[in-house]
Amino acid sequence: MLAAPVAAGASVDQPGPLHAYARARLADGDGALGLAVTSYRDALDQDPARIEIARRSYVQGVESGDRALALRSAALLDQAGMLSRDGTLLMIGEAMSRKDWAGARTLTDRMAEEGNFAFIAPIIRSWISIGEGDYAPPVIDNRDRFASLGLRYTDEHIALQALARRDLTTAVPAIRRALSVRSSDGGALRLTFAAQLAAQGAKAEALMLLPVGSANFAQARVAIEKGKGLKAIGAPVTPAQGFARLLSRLAVDVGSDTAGGTLALRLARMATFADPTGAETHMVAARLLTGQGYTAGAVAEAGKVPPKSWHAQLAQAELIDALAANGDRNTALTLARAQAAAPGAETERQVRLGRLLADGGDYTGAAAAFRVAQGGYAPGEAPWTLLLFEGTALDQGKRWDEARAVLEQAAAMAPNEPLILNYLGYAQIERRQNVDAALELIRKASALKPQDASITDSLGWAQYVTGDVTAAVPVLERAAAGAPSDSTINEHLGDALWTAGRRYEARYAWAAASVYAEGDVAARLAAKSKEGLKPEYAAP
Repeated sequence: MLAAPVAAGASVDQPGPLHAYARARLADGDGALGLAVTSYRDALDQDPARIEIARRSYVQGVESGDRALALRSAALLDQAGMLSRDGTLLMIGEAMSRKDWAGARTLTDRMAEEGNFAFIAPIIRSWISIGEGDYAPPVIDNRDRFASLGLRYTDEHIALQALARRDLTTAVPAIRRALSVRSSDGGALRLTFAAQLAAQGAKAEALMLLPVGSANFAQARVAIEKGKGLKAIGAPVTPAQGFARLLSRLAVDVGSDTAGGTLALRLARMATFADPTGAETHMVAARLLTGQGYTAGAVAEAGKVPPKSWHAQLAQAELIDALAANGDRNTALTLARAQAAAPGAETERQVRLGRLLADGGDYTGAAAAFRVAQGGYAPGEAPWTLLLFEGTALDQGKRWDEARAVLEQAAAMAPNEPLILNYLGYAQIERRQNVDAALELIRKASALKPQDASITDSLGWAQYVTGDVTAAVPVLERAAAGAPSDSTINEHLGDALWTAGRRYEARYAWAAASVYAEGDVAARLAAKSKEGLKPEYAAP
């Protein structure tokens, strides 16, 4: 059969848009964001009318931080009436960056009509009014069923807008209210407010926001006290920057819910588009990228905060987490050690170092770091979590007697914390020590948190170890139903089923356990599946 002639000027090897799209999807599935973005851009160039290509290009453009691809794809989808509702936020940010206030208002009205993000519309409109030169503060209608959501963000923006207008009388009380509702990112917000206040000569108010002797705030305090470079670092927030901060805050809150990870990342990326130089926007994006597994991108985002920035130490914490997640544990550990050794190092620095050391198998070093973290508190006032961290590290380091003493101290401090009760009880069950008392600890933990599959497993296994197989089996079955891919739970269930005479079901449970088992555990499960339960094959 003769081949069809090739058109003049065409190449037999010329890839078409579907080829580029297929390549993009494969790269997307493999987590190769760089190749995926390049391939989506190629596909869109060759076939801009194909909606599916535009849709995937939009997602990748936003999540990878490719502003040009995101905007181009969003425009194509918008023309087709198929732009997702978060895309309206992208377009609002672009209009505000161009100082297109009329366009930004129109898009904000559209966002409010779409509903999803309507609760932030008053704040966005207030920033637009700053740009227009006729300021109108954000007003949240308390009759709105989502009023509480909008109010969560309002004080921060009232404060920043007041500072931009040099209205300290309004700004200072709004700053206090804003800081009272922030927790995990409160340090970064303190630095931002302090810079704004110091730039306007309110040095005393600025210093009051920054705890004395704290490493994260040392650079800022020195700069304020010396009065150097304050106007540059505390320049008024622009409307586009204010919008970016709003999206970053929203991203942090959305990202606290496991199901909101993807949306949170998109919001954080849009924030970096609207404020490409903002330290906080890059820090939030880095944190969420690490959480979503895009660790190379997280390293890049954290690295965008300049070393001389007041936020540099906070950004370095995000960089350490990103580097560790990206496999560069040595660099992460070097930076973490340096941060933990700094004068006035905060508790979280010691905890970060301790976790890195524990992950690397240095349990003695980890326990020491967690102990140093406790030194920042008055005797007997350290959080129980720090004692749990230390006790866990000691246990992993085969120093059980020391671990048990620390864990018992933690349990005495927090007698109704199921995490401590379960750990202390199960650790003793594993060692067949004080089994009756350990069983009671686990019973209490299970009563406090009955839906936790790990604690339910502990209870069932403790019942099995103490000889109550009849009670253990249904409890372990419930645990396995709650965590069907957990090797430990399925092995426990298999052992209990075998002892109860249900041999076929036992082998099925062991087979389920072996799917994710490794090393000695995998060998033990293989032996049990072949030969049945023998004393030497029993789970610990």
